[in-house]
Amino acid sequence: MSRVPGWLGRVGAGLTQMGERLDERRVAAAEQHTEDPPDAPETEPLPAGHRDPAERPIVVRPDPAQAVPWGVRVAAEAGWRLLVLAGTVWVLMRVISSIELVVFAFVIALLVTALLQPTVARLKRYGVPRGPATALTAILGFVVMGLIGWFVTWQVMENIDNLSDQVQSGIDDLRKWLLQSPFHVTDKQINQIAKSLREAVGANTDQITSAGLEGVQVVVETLTGILLVFFSTLFLLYDGERIWQWTLKLVPAAARPGVAGAGPRAWRTLTAYVRGTVLVALIDAIFIGLGIFFLNVPMAVPLAVFIFLFSFIPLVGAVASGALAVVVALVTQGVFTAGMTLVVILAVQQIEGHILQPFILGRAVRVHPLAVVLSVTAGGMVAGIGGAVVAVPLVAVTNTVVGYLRAYSQEQALRSATRTRPNPPAPREEPTPTDTESPTPQQ
Repeated sequence: MSRVPGWLGRVGAGLTQMGERLDERRVAAAEQHTEDPPDAPETEPLPAGHRDPAERPIVVRPDPAQAVPWGVRVAAEAGWRLLVLAGTVWVLMRVISSIELVVFAFVIALLVTALLQPTVARLKRYGVPRGPATALTAILGFVVMGLIGWFVTWQVMENIDNLSDQVQSGIDDLRKWLLQSPFHVTDKQINQIAKSLREAVGANTDQITSAGLEGVQVVVETLTGILLVFFSTLFLLYDGERIWQWTLKLVPAAARPGVAGAGPRAWRTLTAYVRGTVLVALIDAIFIGLGIFFLNVPMAVPLAVFIFLFSFIPLVGAVASGALAVVVALVTQGVFTAGMTLVVILAVQQIEGHILQPFILGRAVRVHPLAVVLSVTAGGMVAGIGGAVVAVPLVAVTNTVVGYLRAYSQEQALRSATRTRPNPPAPREEPTPTDTESPTPQQ
């Protein structure tokens, strides 16, 4: 029994020494882990079959955003912003469609104001007060527009009977020409085409009748739009600057200086576009009208007015008005006169596209032909003829505004970088003999 306590004491002492050695190794391993790189080898490896309990595997999980590829993150950031913009545009278009008459009346008033504003400014320079100058310009402008519309209507009503007889005679002449032409068109084919046209008209009688019944509503909306255009133009001519200043107060203060600088430039672009387009359309109408007048095409003056009005729709308007003149010449005067009318229209439009528009409109409102075609098509699909008319000036103004805001942001960034850049140390000046000692001349 005397040996048992000694044996237990030796076992306890051995376990105590083993625990101390394990504590020392744990402390050494922890110090080595903090001081040495993770892949440094251990100085004292543990015996085989033993594992340091302080060494536990550390699993580092990356940030989920960093696990997504960079291209996917950029696409996602751009995608949700585009979705927000698309939703905003959709809501804006729904609002515009619900008040389409008011929006179009105000846009047309802007175009008319851009046309008449130089006259108001010129009258004010001559000493006429702002109120009488505005009233005189607006009244004269709308009177001229009304007289043009009345003249076109009068000419059409005066020549409608004679035109119907000429159309019937022209159709008979066209039928004879087709029968004798090298296209080998037979009388049966011509009768079949005429029958198909009559059936198409008969099948659409209900739609034509309903359109006629809606004429009263169209007249009421037209008169309402004319009144809105007149009053909007009057107030824009008289108080346009104050309206612009009030509009600027709706813009956030941080973006107000840029918008304030872009506004006058956009207005100058719109003014130049409207005045240039009116001048180009007037030249087209005069020369094409003279050409079809000398070719004895009926209603040359109303056709010239139609050409003037349709010229406000770029590309599409010229084609539509030219096709109308060619058709009238074809059914009234024959194939030769129609061909000569087409030659006159193409010649004038080539001169317009290559000489008049670059010279009159200039580089400030120049829009790429592809942008013109796409904008006119989109405007026509969204809002009909009115959308096609305002599409190109809207694109021209947007181009001017975006270009100015881009230049303005770059200038502001450059100024900010210049202000935050530390000033370089001043160069150390070396002392000169005149600074240290100034020799006095000997007497």
